[in-house]
Amino acid sequence: MIDVNELRKGVTFELDGSLYKVLDYEHHKPGRGKATIRVKARDLHSGTILEKTFPSGDRVQDIRLDYHNVQYLYNDGELYHFMDLETYEQPAIHLNVIGEAAQYLKEGLSVKLTFYENQPLDIELPITVDLEVTTAATAVRGDTATGVTKKVTTETGLEVQVPNFVSEGDIIRVDTRSGTYITRA
Repeated sequence: MIDVNELRKGVTFELDGSLYKVLDYEHHKPGRGKATIRVKARDLHSGTILEKTFPSGDRVQDIRLDYHNVQYLYNDGELYHFMDLETYEQPAIHLNVIGEAAQYLKEGLSVKLTFYENQPLDIELPITVDLEVTTAATAVRGDTATGVTKKVTTETGLEVQVPNFVSEGDIIRVDTRSGTYITRA
């Protein structure tokens, strides 16, 4: 058991028989009375979001997770298939569980897969990924003011705001935490 004051972003815990990963954490101390901990967490089995307020001093069940380095292979619409780099097993995760991380997955990408009791639960992306621009608006001649950006679509379907000089076919580096353009690769 762990105290709710120890819950931070990325911590996984068990509550009412379900596993949750903390997405957002807020400690609130009113002028009088007991402090409260507000947590926004994602159910790792169904992908639903839970917003819960705990009184300070409450305890939740902590869990032991295993991590494996895997390589993304392909998706068949709803299931995303990976290959464990040590055992060559091929676990699959449902789209609901992966969520927005699916927009950064391209064939051959190495990620870290989280397991609980030999069941794949979640993926941890690298901080940056390199993606090819598939569609981009053409730059307008004379539009050279500083900070001019445009929206492009990458090979995975991710839309990113980029500087005006980026064109179709370029490889761009994207931050997976915020979805922002970093540089051309």
